[in-house]
Amino acid sequence: MNDLLKNRIIAISGGTKGIGKALVLAASRQGAIVYFSGRDDVAADSICKTLGDEGKTVQYTHVDLTRTEEIEKWFSLIDKKYHRLDAFVNYAGVTDSATLVACEEDTYNAIFDVDMRAAFFCAKYAIQIMMKKNIGTILFFGSPHDDKGEPDRAAYACAKAGLKVLSTHISKYYARYGIKSNYITTGWTPTEGELKHRAEQGMTPEELNKFASQIIPSGSMQTVEDYIPISLLLLSNYGDAISGA
Repeated sequence: MNDLLKNRIIAISGGTKGIGKALVLAASRQGAIVYFSGRDDVAADSICKTLGDEGKTVQYTHVDLTRTEEIEKWFSLIDKKYHRLDAFVNYAGVTDSATLVACEEDTYNAIFDVDMRAAFFCAKYAIQIMMKKNIGTILFFGSPHDDKGEPDRAAYACAKAGLKVLSTHISKYYARYGIKSNYITTGWTPTEGELKHRAEQGMTPEELNKFASQIIPSGSMQTVEDYIPISLLLLSNYGDAISGA
C-alpha cells in the first residue's frame, strides 16, 4: 500500500543504521514526515540522497543521545514546527559486551546511557508532545536478551529488560491520552553494529552466518527488511488496537 503513513509526523532515533535506516526509508516512502537522529552525518546524507525527491519530508538532526539537553532540543524542533508528534521509534542502541564479573563501569555506563537512559528521556519528551493531541504511538526495539541474555551481555540484557518495562508502563498509564506503546523483539540480525562487534571478536560475516545458522531454528538470520511490515502496521491506523505487546 502507498501513503500508509501519509502526513504522519514520525521521529526515529538511530535512523542512520540498521533497522532504523530501513524504517526511515520505508516510512518516508509511505508518506510520513520523518525526523531522524543519529551521529553519523555521512550516513544521514547518503539516506537523504537515496530518497531524492521522496526525501523532501525527511529531516536529519545530529543528536548525542547521552546528552539529555540534545534530546530535548531535538523534540523541541518538531514541536515548534508541527505542534504534534504522531509516533516515536526508539531504535538507537549499543551492544558493548562483557560478562557480569568482567563489566567495567565505563562499559555499563556506555550501554545504559543509550539503551535505557536515552530511551527513557526520548519517551518523556515524545509523550509531552503527544499528550497535546491525545494521540501517539511509540515503538521500542528490544532483544531476546531481555530475558537473561548471553553470558557476555549482562549489562545489555538488563538495559533491554528495562526498555520492555518502560514500554508496558507507557501502554498502561498513558492509554488515557490515546498513546500506544509496543516493544519489538528483534531476531539475530547482521546489522552494522552486530557485524562490527563480531569483527572485533575475529569473526567474518561468512563465519557469523554459519555460526548463527547452527543456532537459529530456521537456519538463517533475519534481515533489516524483515521488521519493516510490522513496524509500518503499528505506526499506521491498522495498529490502533495494539498496545502493550
